[in-house]
Amino acid sequence: MRFTFLIYLLYISLFTNCKQPEYHLTKIEGKQIGVTDSLKAISEIDSFIQPYRAHLKKDMDSVLAYSVGTYSRDDGEFNTAIGNFMVDAVHEQANPIFKRRTGHDIDMVLFTYGTVRTIISKGDITIRTVYELMPFENNIVVVALKQPQIDSMLQYLCKTKKANPFSKLKLTIDKNYDLVNATISGKPIDNNKTYYVATHDYLYNGGDNMTFFQPNDSLYKLNYKVRNALIDYLKKADTINPVMDDRYIQIPRK
Repeated sequence: MRFTFLIYLLYISLFTNCKQPEYHLTKIEGKQIGVTDSLKAISEIDSFIQPYRAHLKKDMDSVLAYSVGTYSRDDGEFNTAIGNFMVDAVHEQANPIFKRRTGHDIDMVLFTYGTVRTIISKGDITIRTVYELMPFENNIVVVALKQPQIDSMLQYLCKTKKANPFSKLKLTIDKNYDLVNATISGKPIDNNKTYYVATHDYLYNGGDNMTFFQPNDSLYKLNYKVRNALIDYLKKADTINPVMDDRYIQIPRK
């Protein structure tokens, strides 16, 4: 019995001594390595990616259409040619998809000044141009809004004092930036109607303080990127010559 007890103690001792030691982090060291021209290229890696780089460059430089002028988001106080181009193109491309799925038309499209990320220069418009214009993976969504949300949307547009692009909406404000008149698709706003407003998912989720999209009646995801809609539109257009118009005006003018 005593012998068995000694064997048991020996077993416990050996088991305890075989346990892995515990390690504890005591210090972390690091340094910043800047990505500059001074870093030597690794020829094997460069040779491997060269065919992919050439293929991508060829695709990105493919010409989609021609731009008659140079257009910037800062060209106008209340609406701009480039902003009008973007929302009008999205309406034209997205509406048939939405109509086919729901039986309804998109009543208007709404983006923000910040959605327009760069200029369109006079000359050829390439796929690269569109990626620079819309570098994010934003998808088009359609939101069903009723009168309270529409009122909040109009107040937002009046008070932000920016050229936020919209299509199918016509807005008139006074010198104090108060709403004078608003129509959608050429008709006075009907307080009993549900309006189908297209935007992109970042704005729907409250980006740029657009909180009026929620709550809502319904949300429809088209699984169609804004960028792809612009590319599809430009492939058909051949030439674009967008203009500033009277969709958003202030009276009396300054």
